[in-house]
Amino acid sequence: MRLPNGHRARVDREKIADYLLSAANLRGRSKAQFFSGFRFELENWQEFAEALKVQGTTKDVVRIIETPFGPRYHVDGIIETPDERNPMRRTVWQFDLGSDYPRLITAHPLITRRR
Repeated sequence: MRLPNGHRARVDREKIADYLLSAANLRGRSKAQFFSGFRFELENWQEFAEALKVQGTTKDVVRIIETPFGPRYHVDGIIETPDERNPMRRTVWQFDLGSDYPRLITAHPLITRRR
């Protein structure tokens, strides 16, 4: 199953600038280090937002969690990066209560465990 209404997915500039690519954000600092290591830059935040949308809407949903704020969809898969190394990652999308479009909640590296 793919992300419902994926064609309407939103990635807010603030989510990128103030969190995912912000070295100053205590919670987002490690994510900023990870993503900037693949040459995503704040100056080109739209490129990162588009890569997140593509990953979130072209890969299968692996988990759905009901929250008090609305359902959250976890999507795992590669993200195309400026340096073309394309790591595995997870995006999390939420349909806020009463909304008919998904918005990005977070993104992070997806670590696969060796057996």
